[in-house]
Amino acid sequence: MSDVLRFVDVDVVRGGAAIVSRVSWDVAEGERWVVLGPNGAGKTTILALAATLIHPTRGSVEVLDELLGRTDVFELRPRIGLASAALAERIPPHERVADVVVTAAYAVTGRWREGYERDDHARAAKLLEQLGVGGFDDRTFGTLSEGERKRVQVARALMTDPELLLLDEPAAGLDLGGREDLVHRLGAIAADDEAPTTVLVTHHVEEIPVGFTHALLLRRGAVVAQGPIEDVLTADLLGATFGLPLVVERRAGRWSARAR
Repeated sequence: MSDVLRFVDVDVVRGGAAIVSRVSWDVAEGERWVVLGPNGAGKTTILALAATLIHPTRGSVEVLDELLGRTDVFELRPRIGLASAALAERIPPHERVADVVVTAAYAVTGRWREGYERDDHARAAKLLEQLGVGGFDDRTFGTLSEGERKRVQVARALMTDPELLLLDEPAAGLDLGGREDLVHRLGAIAADDEAPTTVLVTHHVEEIPVGFTHALLLRRGAVVAQGPIEDVLTADLLGATFGLPLVVERRAGRWSARAR
């Protein structure tokens, strides 16, 4: 089993402050990782490194066997599916939903003069159906609810049949129904042996879909713990990550945590 991501002693420094400090982390093909930590823990920075959007200040990052700094990231990015709030902000509100998804084939937001094959449109329609927004093709992105937008973004992230899927807080801002619907659908994707290796960032263990295999805990830019999810999501380790005593439970494959 080969590594999809490999971080070795990674630092990211901005304005003289270390956002990420001495992070070493390996993600193997087929694994489903959740990255957890409080605000300011460095989660989004870790995801930006994995998405090739930034480079480390020190240390090395390999993505899909390519070393950042020694590869053309524009050739690498089509192999990575990304859904994030920052990406969503770049999608024009008047863009048709079908075009939001299909334009991932060119790694652009906002359709212009690109040409797409019939198979591209068919794949986009299939993914929208899979994510519960089938039939929304002619709706504009700006008219969708927050939950619908999140599902369209995940469909877009899967459009290129990526080798690595990165999801930055996909359930953020959703009500209970919207969260549960999305988490269920992400669990179905995680259960598919043909689905890409996945990394999901969240603040909340309740947002971890069934089928996720590993966890990385971060606090103040440093690793608290990492490894198989059952070994990492303990009351002691999560308590150390979030800075308070916790009760952690797992039922029917779903996690929950509350203050003790």
